[in-house]
Amino acid sequence: MNTKRIEAFLRVCATLLLLTTACLVRLDTQTTLIFTSFSRTATFRDMNALFVLVFIDIAAAGYNLIQLVIRRLLSSHLKPDMTTSYKYLVWLSFLLDQVAVYMVFAATSACLTASLLAVTGEHDLFWMKLCNKFNRFCAQIGGAILCGYTAFLFMVIVSSLSAFGLFRHYSPKSFRDLK
Repeated sequence: MNTKRIEAFLRVCATLLLLTTACLVRLDTQTTLIFTSFSRTATFRDMNALFVLVFIDIAAAGYNLIQLVIRRLLSSHLKPDMTTSYKYLVWLSFLLDQVAVYMVFAATSACLTASLLAVTGEHDLFWMKLCNKFNRFCAQIGGAILCGYTAFLFMVIVSSLSAFGLFRHYSPKSFRDLK
């Protein structure tokens, strides 16, 4: 199978998983009766990490869609030889792929850390466990984090293919062209 097709397939899978993560986190709410007359609703706005995760995942999904469209348009209009302006586009694509991967990983890891604090609590700081009161909310956030890490792994593979596509144009014979 062609590397361009594999990359496109992985980008589509990552985009779908990122959108699934964002939707699971954004649409997840649960209302629980805490005391006899006091109810509390848990939403994604209660933890800043969840709030940031939604926007970063939507931005990364949008970036992957834009990359799919640009690569489709460029593949039909460019010649097989690599021109100077195309080299800059490949470098830009590689760097943006790296940024997207790191941002998704950072946001998902921050969300995992905050969620683990909600699961276990912190006795020394008098933070109580929240997931024993909001079971469905925490389970859905856990599924969203799993989808986020799966999308991250797909994006790592896409970034590796992007790096391969970039650095295969620099052979040892033309190493001095980098300077």
